[in-house]
Amino acid sequence: MSKPTLHMIGNAHIDPVWLWQWQEGFQEVKATFRSALDRMNEYDDFVFVSSSAQFYEWVENNDPAMFAQIKQRIEEGRWEIVGGWWIQPDCNIPGGESFVRQGLYGQHYFQEKLGKIARVGYNVDSFGHNGMLPQILRKSGMDSYVFLRPGPHEKGLPGHLFWWESDDGSRVLASRILFEYCTWGKDLEKHIRRCGDQLNAPVDELMCFYGVGNHGGGPTKENLDSIIRMNDHPAYPALPFSTPNRFVASILERRDLNLPVVHEDLQHHASGCYAAHSGIKRWNRKAENAMIAAEKFAQIANWTTAQPYPKDAFKQAWKDILFNQFHDILAGTSIEPAYDDALYLFGEAMAIAGRGLNNAVQSLSWNIDIPAIEGMKPIVVFNPHAWNSKVKVELELGGFAETARLVDDTGHVTAIQRIQSRATAHGRNRICFVADLPPLGYRVYQLLPNRDETIAPLQHQRTLSATDTVLENDWFKLEFDAQTGFIKDLHDKNQDFSIFRGDAAKAVVIEDKSDTWSHGVFQFQNEAGRFLAKSVKLVELGDVRAVIRVISEFDKSVLMQDFTMYRDLLQIDVHVTVDWHQQFQALKLRFPITVNFSKATYEIPYGHIERAVNGEEEPGQSWIDMTGIPRETGELYGISILNDGKYSFDVLNREMSITVLRSPIYAHHDPFVPQEDEAYTFIDTGIQKFTYSLLPHEGSWQQAGTVQRALELNQPPVAVIETYHAGSLPQADSFVSVDADNVIISVVKQAEDNDDLVIRCYEAHGRQTDTTIRLPRWGREISLEFGPSEIKTIRVPLAIDHEAYETDLLEWKTR
Repeated sequence: MSKPTLHMIGNAHIDPVWLWQWQEGFQEVKATFRSALDRMNEYDDFVFVSSSAQFYEWVENNDPAMFAQIKQRIEEGRWEIVGGWWIQPDCNIPGGESFVRQGLYGQHYFQEKLGKIARVGYNVDSFGHNGMLPQILRKSGMDSYVFLRPGPHEKGLPGHLFWWESDDGSRVLASRILFEYCTWGKDLEKHIRRCGDQLNAPVDELMCFYGVGNHGGGPTKENLDSIIRMNDHPAYPALPFSTPNRFVASILERRDLNLPVVHEDLQHHASGCYAAHSGIKRWNRKAENAMIAAEKFAQIANWTTAQPYPKDAFKQAWKDILFNQFHDILAGTSIEPAYDDALYLFGEAMAIAGRGLNNAVQSLSWNIDIPAIEGMKPIVVFNPHAWNSKVKVELELGGFAETARLVDDTGHVTAIQRIQSRATAHGRNRICFVADLPPLGYRVYQLLPNRDETIAPLQHQRTLSATDTVLENDWFKLEFDAQTGFIKDLHDKNQDFSIFRGDAAKAVVIEDKSDTWSHGVFQFQNEAGRFLAKSVKLVELGDVRAVIRVISEFDKSVLMQDFTMYRDLLQIDVHVTVDWHQQFQALKLRFPITVNFSKATYEIPYGHIERAVNGEEEPGQSWIDMTGIPRETGELYGISILNDGKYSFDVLNREMSITVLRSPIYAHHDPFVPQEDEAYTFIDTGIQKFTYSLLPHEGSWQQAGTVQRALELNQPPVAVIETYHAGSLPQADSFVSVDADNVIISVVKQAEDNDDLVIRCYEAHGRQTDTTIRLPRWGREISLEFGPSEIKTIRVPLAIDHEAYETDLLEWKTR
């Protein structure tokens, strides 16, 4: 009978940024890779594994000779690529498309430079793992996944080895690392003994990771000598020098293993990191969405006006974003100077996105046929979404007459409101209006200076009224308590009941003595106080919207919330400015909901998940929702809360909360105890801004269009003030649309290897769907069948006689 086997995985986990900046991480990568190559020269059987395309690119650029040696060892099978991603990111915070790009750019790099791609997904230090990853991994060329956190003390799993499944049915073979991914540099007997104790029939093969890590290092001579010694001893399992690929291949050959299936995300470790460092998280959200919007219009302009598509620049911008998604950067758990470096990278990405977007939309708008009308300002508004959008537009402009009218391309008068300009000199003005925009296209609006008698006067179809404490439109009446500043009542006028069952938008301060990660903490509920109103005042009322500004104080901190109700939109936007000066405390906004039999749903990357309403801190993305049955109506009702940069939430019983921020010490890790005589810098001190939106809805969040409204908040319309000129394009146009409301076209870009148009879309509601994507300008209709929560990628050649076809996330698979 053969001995049980521990596959010995020689590795060196490297944090390129953590308690050090990236420049030090750059050097530790080179030192670690040099050490691994040296060990190979000394031990004929030793093999080494390493992830992260970014590391290899650093070495390629800085030490080409060493890179050539690594390539040779890969060809020999002595060095194995794992991971397939640009970096080991946080696996909850990046958006769905960022996970796709991790694989797209990582696997392309490995194939181009090293002749093969990674087959094993590999995130050994990430703090949690969203439930859509199995599908993304499979469609990026990986059929297995290695992780460590959450550990057995944080999440019970049916075994160290299991099938991990996404909602669409995609599975990867998942392996939770035994105990730790790195070891000390000495004899490994203790580590191997405890790993060997985990071998239980029928699973008599597992992986055992060894090698000095975090700051790099890798396997030492003493490590290797002790493995060789114990491998020859009958008291130990077989200890071959191995790799994750070899382990997975061995497991998949076994016919006697009936491994369990896990169908959920893998949480919780370091629950506090999803609210730590608001800045890095909002920069990430803005950069992701800026790049996605820029790619859409750059590709459309390339095909429409021959505007050059900046492929290389966009690729660099994505690499900047992906690097900043490293788990210790994006989680907010690195030292303070690391965030200066991250801001510079995000700045480069945003500048590239801004140039690409501007060149694209101005190329398109410059080719629109716009006739000359005396005194008229043409405004071209672009919609980055593949559905008809009715959205708020704000823009700055020069002279503005109080008698001005705004009309669209059909002559329809659109309500316009003058609001406070960003400038205070030289006659600048700022206006807002609600635009009705065709799918992934544009519409021209004309700002006319005078009341033209040939244009019918504006006739409001809906009402809007306000006082210092009440906002009201046709759907809702929102009332504030002047003493506290809290929402006293949000009344649904159609259903005739109050949506909140108590004070809402309560700014609650929570005691939080935990470290930066909040190790061992799963809830933040210990209330230390509340912000209370200093003033509640109506600051705007016009034809488009009304705004009540609530300014509140707690101790040394100030909170300003501008609650905005629209005449013609269902959601209530809240623009928030926080000036925070607390330490070892967190800030939550709480919303108690009037529903029974409720369920809480969170957006996750390219999907959604229902979670228990137990008050545990949970990662989420641009929306959360609570839906249930109000006693007053007996019919399904709910409210979605949208946001443009928050990632941490909790739902306790019938109360939803956004965790706005936490203020631990930078990179404070238990068990270190802060000393009274030391000076520390606290995270999130100072001013930050963000927006959240309240979207009450009859029926389900799916029926309410929650996904679309959240995307509109995060990728707003783009407005260009034009001039008069002849052109080949009409006054309004749509370039790409989809006819199913549960299918989201998330990406339109140029293919990596030619000028094909690539469309990425996903099913957002969890139901099987047949739909058609239309590209009317190019005479294309693409029929697709979606399974629940399925992601699809389509390549569309420019030549009409070449059919569009489905590909994988790497854009390689052909029909």
